[in-house]
Amino acid sequence: MASAGIGTAGAQLAKSMMAELERMGSESPTPEAICGKVARILRVNRNEVALLRVEKNCLRFIFPAGLRAAGLLPLSGSAVAARTASTRSPLLSNSFARVRHASLFESVKLGGGDVEEPGSRQLPIQKIMSVPIAGADGRVMGVVQVSRKGLDPTLAGADFTNDDLKILEKAAQIFAGLPFMQEGAEL
Repeated sequence: MASAGIGTAGAQLAKSMMAELERMGSESPTPEAICGKVARILRVNRNEVALLRVEKNCLRFIFPAGLRAAGLLPLSGSAVAARTASTRSPLLSNSFARVRHASLFESVKLGGGDVEEPGSRQLPIQKIMSVPIAGADGRVMGVVQVSRKGLDPTLAGADFTNDDLKILEKAAQIFAGLPFMQEGAEL
C-alpha cells in the first residue's frame, strides 16, 4: 500500500528511482551526484540533503561540499546527526523547528561567489529525517539527513512519511558501500 504522501504513481516512480540509485552506487558516483539523486527521489532541494562521515569520533560533512570546512560534530554531542550515529536509530520529525537544536550549520551560506543566487537564502529546517549509515560489520560510518526548509512548516512542503524514511534507509545501505564513505577517503 502506498503512503498518502506519495500515492501509487509516486510510489512506482520512487521504486524506479531507487533502482537507478542502486545502479549509481555500483558506478562509484561522487557525493554530489548521489545526493542529488536522493534529493530527486524524496522531492527536496539539493541543499536539503546532508551526508556526514565518521572521522576520529566526529562527523564531517561530505555533502554539501560548502559545509566540508564548516567544522566537525563530536559523536558525543547533542546534534541530531551525532545522536543518530551514537544511537544507531533513524529519526523522522515533521515538527523539527519546535525542537531545541543547534542551528549553526543552518546559517552557513552554501555556494560560492559574491552574487546571491535566487533561492539560495538559508531557511530554517522545519522537517527532518536522519538515518545512520552502517557498514557490513555493523560499524556506523556516517549519517544521511534529508530536510525540508522554509519560513514555517506549511511553506516547507509536505510532511515526511514512514515510506520516505524507508527510502532513506535503503539509500543509507547504498551509501555504506561507496568509497568516499570510508574514514579518511579522499573527496
